[in-house]
Amino acid sequence: MVTSTGIGSGLDIGSIVSSLTTAEGAAQNNQLAAQKSSLNAQVSAYGTFSSALATLQAALTPLETTSTLAGRTAALADTTIATATATGVAVPAQYSLQVQNLATAASLSSQPLATADTTVGTGTLTISVGGNSSSINVDTTNNSLSGIANAINSAPDNPGVTATILTTTAGARLVLSGSATGASNAITVAQSGGDGGLAALAYNPTSGTAVSTTALTETQAAQDANFTLNGFAATSAGNQVTTAITGVTLNLLKPTAANTPTTLTIGNDTAGAQTSIGTFVTALNGLITSVQTLTGYNATTQTAGPLQGNATLQSFQNQLEKILGQVTSGNPGGLNSLSSLGITANPDGSYASDTTKLGNALTSSVSSVAAVLGGTGGIATQLNKLINQYTQAGGLLSTINQGLQSGLKNVATEQTALNARLSTYSATLTQQYNAMDTAVALLKQTQNFLTAQFTAASTSSASSTTSLSSGTLSTGG
Repeated sequence: MVTSTGIGSGLDIGSIVSSLTTAEGAAQNNQLAAQKSSLNAQVSAYGTFSSALATLQAALTPLETTSTLAGRTAALADTTIATATATGVAVPAQYSLQVQNLATAASLSSQPLATADTTVGTGTLTISVGGNSSSINVDTTNNSLSGIANAINSAPDNPGVTATILTTTAGARLVLSGSATGASNAITVAQSGGDGGLAALAYNPTSGTAVSTTALTETQAAQDANFTLNGFAATSAGNQVTTAITGVTLNLLKPTAANTPTTLTIGNDTAGAQTSIGTFVTALNGLITSVQTLTGYNATTQTAGPLQGNATLQSFQNQLEKILGQVTSGNPGGLNSLSSLGITANPDGSYASDTTKLGNALTSSVSSVAAVLGGTGGIATQLNKLINQYTQAGGLLSTINQGLQSGLKNVATEQTALNARLSTYSATLTQQYNAMDTAVALLKQTQNFLTAQFTAASTSSASSTTSLSSGTLSTGG
């Protein structure tokens, strides 16, 4: 049986079946493609809207309280004495600072030996700092000055001591330096066992002197920083002080001259507040532009936004405009709206900020500006609540996205079913055309056979006629 496509009929059966299959599924394929394109466009559009909401929401956070809006500045009249930073909880005020001494870490030094390789002795050195201690075993493999230094530095439970070798004209000395400042971090070195040579490295800070004339000596005591604020004495184990003034970190750098305090001023960071409000206006305009693009119509390209006429975004726009246009009462200085802060709407719906007017408002009263923006009924607070309705887990955007994803899954399911149906349709057509092709091939075989038979018969007949016409007729007699 002939089964090769097109052998009998000469037709391009593959192309014919492909064209017929395409035509069969064209309408539904186009419909599904349009649905998928529309759903994907909406997913992308809501993603753009969600991103713009997140940007605005991040810009709202600094505006919701006076402390986060303004922040605080901290300035020292003499920055060689100290520097300072302040958080929003610090209260604007002025302080007189005098530093008697900085906090220091302990430092001990041994008596000089000939070289760093000079043998000291064997036994155990117990080094303690601030309640932590480490026992260093010294034997004949590490009993030199440099060997002991290496053993101290490599101890896994080192309590916070660095050992170095200081070589001068007098010889080599072992120097122990504490890493932590403060009186509670004095270094104690005790020795036990061995040949007794390690007594040259012992030190007890409680006595204030070396254990012996050959033992370690204190070159710098571990002490707290001592300073006064407004004449009141204070101490700190470190030179970074965080507990003296609420919300203020002092970094002490050097002692002041006797009876020569410097001034520390904590103030409102109006420049930071202006930056935060500027960021808010920029994010707000970004959101407004996104909504306008998604819901509007571009006359130049004659294309509508993917969410044109969308009820969700229309509702959001209405609520947004209502919040931005609100006027509060009871605030001092006449600050009761965005426009009173110098933030006004443009004809195209965007907002512009008058930095001079805003700066004056902040200088006049940061708390009044914060009252307009933050607090229970502030604009930033209400905007945050509005955005949360859309962006929170289980919120409007989450619900909408679930619906769109469900729609895309349905389209994919329908596309799979259509592809399966068209595959069956194509197989059926191919079978039918192949059957036709086989039939045509058989007919052609029959035709060829009959033609051959007729040709043979015709040839035989013509041969007989020729023989008769060329022969002679014989008679007897």
